[in-house]
Amino acid sequence: MATSTTPGSTVIRIKPHQYIHVLDNNTYVTRVEVGPQTFTRFDHERVLHPNPLPMILIPPRNYCTIENPVIRNENKKLVLDQFNQPKLRHGEQEIRFSQDPFPLYPGEVLVSQPVPLQVVQANTALRLKCLRDFDEQQANKKDVIKRQAGDEWLFEGPGTYYPRVEVQIVEGVKAVIIKENSALKLKARLGFVDKKGVQHHPGDEWLVRDSGAYLPGVNEEIVGVINALVLTDRISYQLLALRSFVDVFGKSRKAGEEWIITQNDCDTYIPDVHEKVVRDIKAITLTNRQYCVVENPVDPKTGKNRLGHRELLQGDRTFFLLPGESLVNGIQNVYVLSEDEALLLSAKELFVEKKGKEETVHKPGDLWMIYGPCDYIPQIQVEIVERRKRIPLDVNEGIYVRDIKTGKVRAQVGSSYMLLANEERWNKPLPPIVEDLLKKSATRDMNEEHNETERDPSKVVTYRVPHNAAVQIFDFRKKVARVVFGPELVMLAPDEEFTVLSLSGKIPKRPNHIRSLALFLGPDFMTDLITVETSDHARLSLKLSYNWRFIIDPKNPYKLFSTSDFTGDLCKATGSLVRAAVAASTFDDFHKHSSEIIQLAVFGKNEDGKPNNSLYFENSGLSIENIDIQSVEPIDQRTLDSLQKSVQLAIEITTKSQEATARQEAERLEQMARGELERQKIVDEAKAEESRAKLIQLQAQSATVESTGQAIAEARATAEATLIAAESEIKQAKLATKASEIEANALLEQTKAKQQVELEHIKNLNKLEISKTTEQAEIEVSRFANIVESLGTETIKSIAQAGPEMQAKLLQGLGLKSFMITDGSSPINLFNTANGLIGNGINVPQTDNEEDF
Repeated sequence: MATSTTPGSTVIRIKPHQYIHVLDNNTYVTRVEVGPQTFTRFDHERVLHPNPLPMILIPPRNYCTIENPVIRNENKKLVLDQFNQPKLRHGEQEIRFSQDPFPLYPGEVLVSQPVPLQVVQANTALRLKCLRDFDEQQANKKDVIKRQAGDEWLFEGPGTYYPRVEVQIVEGVKAVIIKENSALKLKARLGFVDKKGVQHHPGDEWLVRDSGAYLPGVNEEIVGVINALVLTDRISYQLLALRSFVDVFGKSRKAGEEWIITQNDCDTYIPDVHEKVVRDIKAITLTNRQYCVVENPVDPKTGKNRLGHRELLQGDRTFFLLPGESLVNGIQNVYVLSEDEALLLSAKELFVEKKGKEETVHKPGDLWMIYGPCDYIPQIQVEIVERRKRIPLDVNEGIYVRDIKTGKVRAQVGSSYMLLANEERWNKPLPPIVEDLLKKSATRDMNEEHNETERDPSKVVTYRVPHNAAVQIFDFRKKVARVVFGPELVMLAPDEEFTVLSLSGKIPKRPNHIRSLALFLGPDFMTDLITVETSDHARLSLKLSYNWRFIIDPKNPYKLFSTSDFTGDLCKATGSLVRAAVAASTFDDFHKHSSEIIQLAVFGKNEDGKPNNSLYFENSGLSIENIDIQSVEPIDQRTLDSLQKSVQLAIEITTKSQEATARQEAERLEQMARGELERQKIVDEAKAEESRAKLIQLQAQSATVESTGQAIAEARATAEATLIAAESEIKQAKLATKASEIEANALLEQTKAKQQVELEHIKNLNKLEISKTTEQAEIEVSRFANIVESLGTETIKSIAQAGPEMQAKLLQGLGLKSFMITDGSSPINLFNTANGLIGNGINVPQTDNEEDF
């Protein structure tokens, strides 16, 4: 630390390694005074710092930066100007390394405190940039490198970097570890020659494949790390040349060329910078039951794709698809044909098929079939049109077959059939109404094994004709119709169609309400509602029911289908007859003889004048066996009101008579019930009096027993209560005495225990105090002994003599030849003292800088 100086003091003591700046006000020149010395300031001088400053001390392997440094000559001497003041390099900086402590001259500025030199580790470097031109001498002191402003280079470790003011540290660079099966991709920032002597131009890229640490140069930019592609017998890679170059195998590649790398070439492969990995290719394995077709195969001689060609590959083999090649329909299994299977083949181009010694020429478009059992792999010129299977057909099953050469359609029924090469299944079209009726009949048929909602149009159309029904089928090609009576299974030929019936339905009848394929022959009934009017203009609504059936003519069954709506025709015909008959009758007459009038009107009379039993329609064979009137309702409101009043009056009369009969019967039953009730009441009162007498007797006996028992119980209870009270008082007194005794004993024991615990506590406190005092004394003794032992007797002696000796040296520094120190309280023998000083000849050494104070 600097020795403090009183402001305005003329004497300044400068210790070693300290300095001050002194300004001469006469010349206005500042000089440096370096210690150790005692500096006396003149009146025309001024110390610029209140305290001496410590010199700059740079430890080993440290440095500091000085701004505006002084100029020194070749002998390291200061260069002074005309005023004897050191010259400065204004605006410059100087880096100083470890040396003897030095002061700062006026104008010099310490930019930063000493800092350690930067140690560059192995596999690291510093990227340096030249700020201005300078010559750099190499470590061998022979070579000199001229650095120009803007140059960049690396300082590689291991080593210690000594900074220069002309050089700027841009950044630290670390070496990149290149592992096995990887490479470092670099890019040239500027044109340069690398460590291996290879010339690189700006923008060039290359790979460093050597394993280990790689420290990129200043003109090298790390693009990334490229890992090697691992090649196996199942995986290869497709590569693309980005530019023309020679690969690692020494093969010339053209720009845009594609190829693959397999395990046969190498186990691991690092793509070059001029190569691009397009994709990974997995091996294709064909078993002995598989094959594939390769499109645009590569010619092994030229190495180029044969565009438009195809190649058939069969198993057992494993291969990779080369660039430009592709599989047609992927990997396919060998066609295994059983005994009931076949393949329909078609030739796409002209080729010759060899089967042993036989040769067959197939022209484009030819169709032929291969029948099983066999294995078949189609050739490239062959297209598989269809895989066919023998169609199993029962006796009641069939299919429509069409010859594609002649166009004829036939039905194959009753036996299993394999289509020929020139045949195909034909779909028979049906009207929508027929489709719906067939679906409904199929859903109602419970004997079908499979309830299909969708019909196969190529199967023969079948229809089960119900019992007592008929179906008409018309052949459009032959212009012939046939009628099939049920129960029967109808199978349509390719040119046949069903005759669809449109019958009237509901009440009253509506046309085209019922659509059906089958005509039911009856007997059955139908109901219709018609409106008639009597001769006296009473309009009535009749609900009639007809029993009908068809009479079949074996010679002419087709007349059953002569009319498509027999129900509508029947209802119209009978309705007109009924209306005519009712119109000739009055309302009263029709109301009384409605059945006879209607039956006579419908059935008519025979030659004998008697009513007929039926009505027969000759054109259709329909016969009406009976007619029934289900209801007759007037349509006129007045007629209806009159009928309702008469009916209500008849109902009222009948109801009143029934009420009177019921009332008389009820009164008779009531009188009988009252008599029975009175008789039963008298009997019950007699039985009640007898029961009351028995009750009074029993009550008297129970009162006697109750009074006697109560007196005895009260006496016994009083005696027992007195005895119990006396015994309880005795027990209570004994327990009180025992409780007092227990309480006194417990209090005595508690007092004894408390006093014993207090006594033990006081004894323990005294022991602890004695032990504490003893240990403190031992610690003090041991501490004093250790201090004396550690200092030693000589050290203690020196400490004791330090004060007088320091005072003597201070007096010697004042230049006194002899001196004596006393506190003034003890008498001093000056004669003896003087003689001693003279006799001993004490001399006090002088300092180098003796001055008078």
